[in-house]
Amino acid sequence: MGKFEEMNSKLSGYGVIPVVVIDDADDAVPLCKALMDGGLGCAEVTFRTAAAEEAIKKISESFPEMLLGAGTVMSVEQVKRAVNAGAKFIVAPNFDADVVDYCIENDIPVYPGALTPTEFAYGYKRGLRVMKFFPAKDGGGPAMIKAVSAVFPGLEFMPTGGVNAENIKDYFATGKVACCGGTWMVKKDLIKNKEFEKIRELTEKAVSSVKEARQ
Repeated sequence: MGKFEEMNSKLSGYGVIPVVVIDDADDAVPLCKALMDGGLGCAEVTFRTAAAEEAIKKISESFPEMLLGAGTVMSVEQVKRAVNAGAKFIVAPNFDADVVDYCIENDIPVYPGALTPTEFAYGYKRGLRVMKFFPAKDGGGPAMIKAVSAVFPGLEFMPTGGVNAENIKDYFATGKVACCGGTWMVKKDLIKNKEFEKIRELTEKAVSSVKEARQ
């Protein structure tokens, strides 16, 4: 099994990826401990803040077993920085051919964002079989996934943007969702206020929501 297929399988096993925005790199380790204690051994740290690269490095050193990804990656240079810091997969909000092709050439699992059949086709033709669907809620939700999946056999989706504990079941009901990206268990205010016990509790509930959604 190649790196892409292996990562797809592992992320699908968790069912939900916490999408984390970290402003203070010192919050990274206790945050990820809370996630792991809550049952999620994966996280996507977004490159939206200056602390992201250092946060990824701290997490990868403290929890080498964690499925740690870098999100909101917009350039090849950011891919290199993220991977050097310890990221094991790359997530983007858009389809940037330079980023996707670089990752494929260097065997780095990548999940580019797409919203239209044309964008999904770009990834599908390159051999990607899991792609980010963003923004999921505003982009048509589960109905859009059902419509698009009909013409891309074997393609699964990672809906992100507006996914939460209340609607996650609707996404899994499509039968075409590998995993969902979510922020509801890692809200910025919770991280800023260092409410890591609350994050652990919300993570446990998220894990339960995924199990219920898949039944």
